[in-house]
Parts: sequence; C-alpha cells; structure tokens
Amino acid sequence: MEPLIIRGRRIGASELDQIKDITRQHWDKGRVFISRRLCEEWNWRQHNGQLKDQVCRILLNRLEEKRLITLPPRKHRSNNATRRYYAPPDPPPEFPDQALDGRIDEFPPIEMRMVRRTPEEALWNYLVYRYHYKSYKIIVGAHVKYLACIGDQPVACLAWNSTVFRIQSRDDFIGWDQEARSKNNRFVINNSRFLILPWIRIKNLASHLLGLSAGRISRDWEKCYGYPVYLLETFVERERFAGTCYRAANWQRVGETKGHAKKNCKFYYHGQIKDVYLYPLVADFRKRLGKV
Repeated sequence: MEPLIIRGRRIGASELDQIKDITRQHWDKGRVFISRRLCEEWNWRQHNGQLKDQVCRILLNRLEEKRLITLPPRKHRSNNATRRYYAPPDPPPEFPDQALDGRIDEFPPIEMRMVRRTPEEALWNYLVYRYHYKSYKIIVGAHVKYLACIGDQPVACLAWNSTVFRIQSRDDFIGWDQEARSKNNRFVINNSRFLILPWIRIKNLASHLLGLSAGRISRDWEKCYGYPVYLLETFVERERFAGTCYRAANWQRVGETKGHAKKNCKFYYHGQIKDVYLYPLVADFRKRLGKV
C-alpha cells in the first residue's frame, strides 16, 4: 500500500499489520485500550512523557473511515459537544467587580496569574462563560489560562491553546513544508480567548496584557508540557473587531482564514472570515519551525 501520513505518523503496510494484530488480540478490551497499547508499542509520547492516546484514537478512526481496519464497537457513544459542556456553578462565585476607569499608569501593577489547575481556574471559567461573547466550553488538549488582576480584583482573562494544523496564510509566512509543519506545529499556540471584563475601562490595558502574557507564556508552557513556544497566533473576527490591540502590541497581520471549520473529521464552509495575526517570540522562529 502507498504509505499514509496521519497526525504526523507514517502508516505503511507493516504499521497497518501491527495495528490489525493488536486490534485482534485486544478486541474485547475496546478502542481506548487498543490505542494505548499501540502508543506503548510505538513509544508514541508527548514531550512530557504521556502517551499520545487521543491522537492515536484519531489516527485509528481515520484508518477505519478509509476502510483499512475494523475497530471494535464503541463502548460509549461519542459526543464531543456533551463532553465539552460547561455547567456554571450555582450560586456563582463571588469576586470584586468595582468599575475601573483611567490610564494604566494610574493603577497598581497588574498581576498575570497562571490559573490552570489551581483553585482560581473555576473563577476564570465562570467569567469567560458569563462575559465573553463566545461564552465558554471546556478546552480539550494542551492549554493554559491567565487571570489578570489589580490587587484582588480580576480585570481580564486570557487562554492559550494548541494551534490548528493548517492555516495557509500562517504557513506561507513561516515558510514550512508539510513535514516540518507536522513535526513542529506544537511550537505555535493560539490566543483562543481574550476577555476584558465589561466594567473595566483602562486605556491601553489590552495591549499591555498581551505584552505581559507574551513575556511569560513560553516559560509557563514548557513547565506544563515540556517544550517551549516560538510563535503566537490569533484569529480576529473582522466583522466584530478591528484587531487594534494586537497591532498596538506589535502583532503582525499576515492574511486571513478561508471561512472553513472542521467538524467530525470533515470541513464545512461557514463564511466567517477572520484576520490572522502572528507574534514571534524568538528572532529565528522560521529556522526553528522549519527544522525536520
């Protein structure tokens, strides 16, 4: 068979035979066990040592869709929307919500708290759910969350998570080929949520927060996941926002999306064109991202 590249993994005839053997041996134990067993056989791990279990299950599903393998029936019905549903607490958390208005130099220094896997993560989740125009769904995959505070008062929430695999304008800007992208796109992360609470009116706060976050994100990401970050990206809905704060923080607009989204392993056209902004964290990001 002609080798396939799925989720950065080469699948040829020998790999396909190995998958079929493992599937036959462990048919009664289910898909999750099979994917973990395969990861162990391949020593397919993240940089923090954990098995690439979720990625492996995507690979197996793709092979089944192509009718190259047959997997055992699902033990539980897959429903990603249900798994990502966020149930807000009742009663909601209490937090200071004093209106703040003025110049940024009129306030104490802003503290950027990394709240992932801390007690304050629950407050971050609620604030984004309640006040962000897209609300909040549980984030799947690698991500970090920041709560920006002045004293004890939260003023903003930011989230960074793994990038999407393919964006043409970004990929052209970097100049990488498919092989380099498959290997190195983990070094690019996306600013997926940015919320300034509605009663906060501090001039230049948004660009200042982007600068604070950019100054520490690679260090925090490496602490969580075992590898650094070289390039930041975000997608700005042009019908809703002008991207002013990103430009003020020296981000560069490199193009736009094509208005497609991925759902259930298929792409569909939704027509929402977004501007693509990038921010390099190292001067030689192209060299580092282009290595194979």
